[in-house]
Amino acid sequence: MFAKAPVPGAVKTRLAALLGADGAAALHAGLVRRALAAAVSARVGSVELWCSPDESHAFFAQCAREFGITLRRQEGANLGARMGHAVDDALAAGFSSLVIGTDCPALAAEALREAARELRRHDAVLKPAEDGGYVLIGFSRAIPGVFDGIEWGGEHVARDTRERLQRERAGWKELATTWDVDRPEDYARAQAEGLLGVEPC
Repeated sequence: MFAKAPVPGAVKTRLAALLGADGAAALHAGLVRRALAAAVSARVGSVELWCSPDESHAFFAQCAREFGITLRRQEGANLGARMGHAVDDALAAGFSSLVIGTDCPALAAEALREAARELRRHDAVLKPAEDGGYVLIGFSRAIPGVFDGIEWGGEHVARDTRERLQRERAGWKELATTWDVDRPEDYARAQAEGLLGVEPC
């Protein structure tokens, strides 16, 4: 899992006008905890929280204690390089790798279990988001260049990723599209669907 420290003014900035900087940071912290609860309860493997800018923030230490997870520092010049480093680290150790963020409260443990099952049969797995990105990507083998040249945060992230998978002749499974929380309307949707609390492990 990839997460930024919940520093006011540095996370969920598009929601700051609605929630204030402190409220947006608190929302981010809650989404991190919800995602960790889903990842731990999925029981598909060890859970690592890759932290930005580093793992020293007290919130991350609290998460490690509460959820029994390992903290790692994100390394790389951009999101693609940082994800690539984490994926390569897992694959080099002989494991498949699932990468998720923290913006999708609808991503439940069963979706992670489904993704893990698909990695037994495919080179990669992808769960697109409605905004053109994705909320989960996973690999059972290294796929060169899969994160290169992506315009992160743009509307063509999933499309461009598919092109790179196809170019490398990777077999992948695409899971059902879902949505994440970036804008006020997403926040309202999450509230309406009761997705802002932490699910029990």
